[in-house]
Amino acid sequence: MSLVRRAVTADAEEVLRLRQVMIRSVSPDAPADWQAGSLPGLRSRLADPDGDFAAFVVDHPERPDRPDALAALVVGTLEYRIGGPGRPGGLLGYVFSVATDPDARRRGYARACMDELLEWFRERGAGHVMLTASPDAEPLYASLGFTRDATPSMRLYL
Repeated sequence: MSLVRRAVTADAEEVLRLRQVMIRSVSPDAPADWQAGSLPGLRSRLADPDGDFAAFVVDHPERPDRPDALAALVVGTLEYRIGGPGRPGGLLGYVFSVATDPDARRRGYARACMDELLEWFRERGAGHVMLTASPDAEPLYASLGFTRDATPSMRLYL
C-alpha cells in the first residue's frame, strides 16, 4: 500500500504550511500573511476530486502530537491550451508546490508524490507536464524524465 494519498479539505492548512516551506527555500524572507486569503480557494479545489486540480501528500510518520501533520506535498493542475505538436488534445499538466518538511527529507516522499501526480496527469490525457525547478530539486525531476525547456518564458503581475 502506498504512503501517498490524495489531499482532502481537512489537509488545507498543512498544504499551505508546506507551500510556505517551499517558498522560503527559494526566498527565505518571504512573508506568510497570504495563507488566510488562500485557504477558502484551496479548500474549494480540494473538495472537487473530479476537477483540474490535484494535491498528493504523505502523512508525517513522526508527529504523534499532530496527527494532521504532512511530511510531503505535490500539487498540480491540468490546463487546456489549443493543441499543437506533441499534444493534439491540448491538455498539459503543470506541477507546483513540491515540498517536503525539513525533518522528513531524503526518504523518497516527494518522488512518491510526484509518481502519483504524473499518473493522474496520464489518466487525464495530458500531452506533457511542465514545472519550474530549483537547482536543489532538478536532480529529482531529471530522474523522472524531465528535461530543460528552451522556450522563453515571461510574466506579468496584475
